[in-house]
Amino acid sequence: MPPPRAVIRRRALRLVQDSDHPLYVFTLTGEELAAIAEVSRVSRDDLGKLIGYQRPEVKRHVNDIVSYLNGEKVLFPNPIILALSSRVDFTRSRGPEIDDGLGAAGILEIQLPKEGEPKPAWIVDGQQRALALSKCKRKKLPIPVNGFVADEVELQRDQFLRINNTRPLPASLITELLPEVSTALPARLAARKVPAAICDLLNRTPTSPFYGLIRRSSDGGKRPDAVVADASVVKVIEESLSSASGGLFPYRNVATSEIDADGIMAVLVVYWSGVKKVFPDAWGKPPAKSRLMHGAGIRAMGRLMDRVMAGVNPRDPKAVAIVERELRLVAPVCRWTSGHWEGLNGWRWDRIENTPRQVRELSSLLVRTYLQASGRMR
Repeated sequence: MPPPRAVIRRRALRLVQDSDHPLYVFTLTGEELAAIAEVSRVSRDDLGKLIGYQRPEVKRHVNDIVSYLNGEKVLFPNPIILALSSRVDFTRSRGPEIDDGLGAAGILEIQLPKEGEPKPAWIVDGQQRALALSKCKRKKLPIPVNGFVADEVELQRDQFLRINNTRPLPASLITELLPEVSTALPARLAARKVPAAICDLLNRTPTSPFYGLIRRSSDGGKRPDAVVADASVVKVIEESLSSASGGLFPYRNVATSEIDADGIMAVLVVYWSGVKKVFPDAWGKPPAKSRLMHGAGIRAMGRLMDRVMAGVNPRDPKAVAIVERELRLVAPVCRWTSGHWEGLNGWRWDRIENTPRQVRELSSLLVRTYLQASGRMR
């Protein structure tokens, strides 16, 4: 017979909010937490599918926690939240109990993994605290833990977003995670889900001019060709979808909240393909070498899109050529890679920043130039 597995046994309180995913409240030491739980950081598999959900650790924050934990007096009341494998076992305590219908006391058993095996828990909230606990001197410090049973990464990801909804999560991380969550979300996040999903499609569709160019949290900064911030693309889509004069607004049914994703993709691919053709020397370069790829350039050209695409059928085989013709009307005033913007008080090309004022002024210049050159200025 194989030797018995090492097991952590803890007194725990079981709360049944969802019969398929019971919640346990218990304690672990820092050593035990490191032995059973791992962080599922955001990355993508070979097919481009998103896996994981955590952000990279923040070194300064971790070091501050370590310093505190190594101090003379320590109070660590905030629980670590874990997603537990369904392989954990709970045995209710015998004897008389207070039957309040809210929870049951018992013993929770978590098997320690053998070498090379996956750990039975994943950290949903408390990544930095857990890392600090593994580095501090107090290896036996008891830590409060809330653990819910969930083998599905989607549920773990959903809880991660909800828990961090009021915290300063990086916008790029939220943008990348949102399309992967199928459950109902808070209104603020739900409104960003469609633009985030469209942004993901633009980045993964070979016929898209943005194919492989959009920077995602899962890249970890390892793809030098990913030069466009996903937050800028998402903002363009959000603004165009929400404004009655937006080029994407006709593809949104306000009454039913239904979205024509294919129609939106057609508009975006046609328009930005035209942008790429008109400004080939500025397309695909890092923002430091091309302000067209900078957040300010993307957002300003996005606002021009609402004007240009108002008269273009994206299903027309000649649509890209039509957009190219329209955009050449503004090309003479653009200074994406060198020179000074004459219509912007001589701003140097690389001084354009993604601030509300500069985005507004750059957008106004492009739209005004287009309307004048096309004879549509009234």
